[in-house]
Amino acid sequence: MPQQGWSKKRERQYDHIKEGLEDQGRSEEQAEEIAARTVNKERARAGEAKESSRTSTEDLSSSRRGGLRSHRGAGGRTKEQLYAEARKKNVKGRSSMTKAELERAVDR
Repeated sequence: MPQQGWSKKRERQYDHIKEGLEDQGRSEEQAEEIAARTVNKERARAGEAKESSRTSTEDLSSSRRGGLRSHRGAGGRTKEQLYAEARKKNVKGRSSMTKAELERAVDR
């Protein structure tokens, strides 16, 4: 749910992120939390928030970080993300697999 101090732009951003996450299969509750955190981080980076943590202002932006760790792009999924997927799919021998092996096993 959009916050009271958010501008119309931030409310649209929140709705867009939330809808995208729900389209990916996330629960509504999880999509709301991720969308709110993302918008709040962007507000902090833009100087719109009264208080902000150092990681919000100095870390990679949400859009850049997501692009680096999404299923597409140069780096693709991290080894930790692949391992979590392998665990969900109950892949045998996953603990000793390399990133490339995990990727092949998960994508089968």
